[in-house]
Amino acid sequence: MIYADYNGSSPLVPAVKDYLKKRLESDLFANPNAIHSMGQKIYQGIEKCREIIAGVMGCYPDQIIFNSGASEGVSHVMHSLLEYSASEKKIIITSRIEHAVIPKALKYYQERRGFVVKYLEVDSQGVVKTESLKKLIEENKNNIVLVTVMAANNETGVIQPYKEIQKICDAHGITYFSDTTQYIGKAEFNFKESGLEFAICSGHKLGAISGSGFIIAKDPTRLHPLVFGSTQEHGHRGGTQNYLGIETLAVAIQYFNENKYRFAQLKEAKLKFEKDVQSSFPEAYVFGQNVDRLAGTSLISYPGIHSQAVQIELESQDIFVTTSAACSDNQPETSIVLKEMGINDQLGRGVIRVSFNNSYGEKEYSQLARSLKSAYNKLGKIKSY
Repeated sequence: MIYADYNGSSPLVPAVKDYLKKRLESDLFANPNAIHSMGQKIYQGIEKCREIIAGVMGCYPDQIIFNSGASEGVSHVMHSLLEYSASEKKIIITSRIEHAVIPKALKYYQERRGFVVKYLEVDSQGVVKTESLKKLIEENKNNIVLVTVMAANNETGVIQPYKEIQKICDAHGITYFSDTTQYIGKAEFNFKESGLEFAICSGHKLGAISGSGFIIAKDPTRLHPLVFGSTQEHGHRGGTQNYLGIETLAVAIQYFNENKYRFAQLKEAKLKFEKDVQSSFPEAYVFGQNVDRLAGTSLISYPGIHSQAVQIELESQDIFVTTSAACSDNQPETSIVLKEMGINDQLGRGVIRVSFNNSYGEKEYSQLARSLKSAYNKLGKIKSY
């Protein structure tokens, strides 16, 4: 079996599995906010996890706010920046290649607070144009309340110029929020060096328990509670902490840090895989092939062969891929991301996304290449469009 949907969700990494086996045999379970000794042991454990994650992420422990994952993290940041905005500024700048959570959040605040959304141009490789940002800033000067552009695209794996965008926004005194959900855990990341004001992490993207995650905030006082409760997470996020999830987050982050050297090997194996497929099928198209991408992400299409047919063929061989983003896998049409890149339906409807983490390598890619070429040979005889 080959699981190739790590951009959708990562299985628990070996270190987390080992940790949980031992942890679940212990009797240490309590409300971390209780003042008795059991509760305080759990609380101290959470704080230790905060320190571990901060050390790897390049931030201070008190800049980390634990939560349920990326959707809550994005919603929390948007809630804080837009619902509580005292500014008269009404322009929000974003792109059309963002994960679905961003446009849905912006639509809500457009309707609720009257914000106006303007969109950045994207090139044929799927990279947001910084010149487009400079132009919109010039045209709207003192009326921009927020710029939001992701760090890496969840479909194509294309890495966006998030550091450059932060510098441009800093130069004009504009708040910038970069959704780092797909980046953290799949590439090296240092919060301080990035210059970002916020970062988002979802535990299940890097091999921790689903339902765990965190926000890193340069200035945590800018965050207003989205989930109301008592004084958990220093008053930034109510609700009893998912302490088992938090513990696995720390273990997964450590595992990521200890194995980050493997990203170079993963990238090399991916490029070899793509070259192998394209040498057999010159028509096969790899999206974002000429720009910087996440090491383990490939989005491939064979024109005229429907993506779901390829997916079914691969799954019959115990290989699991998606046809775009996992959350829209059941929609047999060209994604918004690819449309924005100028991709036509003949190409856009044939995509499969292959995404691995750095525990995979040449062996898995070689098997996948053989199976994919077999699927293309078979389905190419009965092209549907």
